[in-house]
Amino acid sequence: MRFNIRALSEEGVVSLSLDAANIEEARDRALKQGLTVLKVRGESRLLQRRRGFPLLLFSQELLALLRAGLGLIEALETLADKQSEGESRSVIANILEQLNEGRTLSHALEQMPQHFPPIYIAAVRASERTSDLPEALARFVAFQSQVDLVRSKVVSACIYPIVLLLVGGTVTLFLLGYVVPKFSVIYSDMGAEMPFLSRMLVNWGGVVAEHGLATVIVIAALIAVSVMSLRRPALRERIGRWLWSVPAIGRNLRVYQLARFYRTVGMLLRGGVPVLQAITMASGLLSAALRPGAERAAANVRTGLSLSQSMEDAGLTTPVALRMLRVGERSGNMGEMMERAAAFHDEEMARWVDWTTRLFEPLLMVFIGLIIGLVVVLLYMPIFDLAGNLG
Repeated sequence: MRFNIRALSEEGVVSLSLDAANIEEARDRALKQGLTVLKVRGESRLLQRRRGFPLLLFSQELLALLRAGLGLIEALETLADKQSEGESRSVIANILEQLNEGRTLSHALEQMPQHFPPIYIAAVRASERTSDLPEALARFVAFQSQVDLVRSKVVSACIYPIVLLLVGGTVTLFLLGYVVPKFSVIYSDMGAEMPFLSRMLVNWGGVVAEHGLATVIVIAALIAVSVMSLRRPALRERIGRWLWSVPAIGRNLRVYQLARFYRTVGMLLRGGVPVLQAITMASGLLSAALRPGAERAAANVRTGLSLSQSMEDAGLTTPVALRMLRVGERSGNMGEMMERAAAFHDEEMARWVDWTTRLFEPLLMVFIGLIIGLVVVLLYMPIFDLAGNLG
């Protein structure tokens, strides 16, 4: 956790930010720097997320420096000098402090689990046995870049529909709150009898016009409540179970989960992590529906079954992945084959997302157009009736 500390130094009152497990540890670290602690306060989770440590960028820069011939400590000192202040400099300084005390890099990373995930630490620990840290960093950079690429495709596919919904909702509110009341005044002056649906529309428009600010506040509150509700793990799990029950969506969600699982296990195996440890660590990336399968696969491997047979029995394979796993077992190159299976299914997912987006966007536009068109037609129905009576 991140703590903000106000302390007294030889130069006067200073403020600094430290990572520590609790307030006492943060206070002790400040005292070791020769400071007199005045106040210690934990940083909010929201601020910590906003100022999160850029793990991918850190790995890329450290890899470049190591490949340029710098030693590990010298490379970290270079990265620390590059950072003027803030989260990154504090994290790197903490790592350097641990290394200068004689501890390993993996041990130093373990002290900051909020910045370094277990998969990253396991890859670094495996590389320490083979003295091949640059290769481990290169594998993680490739792994994380591919994961981010798939995630960005999914996010990009969601942006346009959200924009369409916002624009459609804004236009509908404008019609109800501004245009409909103008027409209602005309109809009331004419004294013409209105159809039932048109009368309902005019009444709704009057409510929106009279309570415009309250309407906006209610809509904003509903959006805020929805966003806060979606952050609750129980609700997300319930929505996830519902999505998994939809045949077309559930199958592709399963493929996406398995592809991420294959890529993670493959990266760890290529880094020298034992297969049981790799499966156990990567199982945390799976959804609740697939996680028992990973535990069953690990138990099967522990009893002596091959990895391909264990994962097939646990329901963690696709026809393509199963054949690739068998080839990997025969060639002794299981890690690479799992990464190839992940790449195959990532491309499959990208094609499905693209196809779904191409289908969903026109349907959404038609839906929004129908709603706006219905408002306009109901608005003009009294005029049509009046024109028919005059005719």
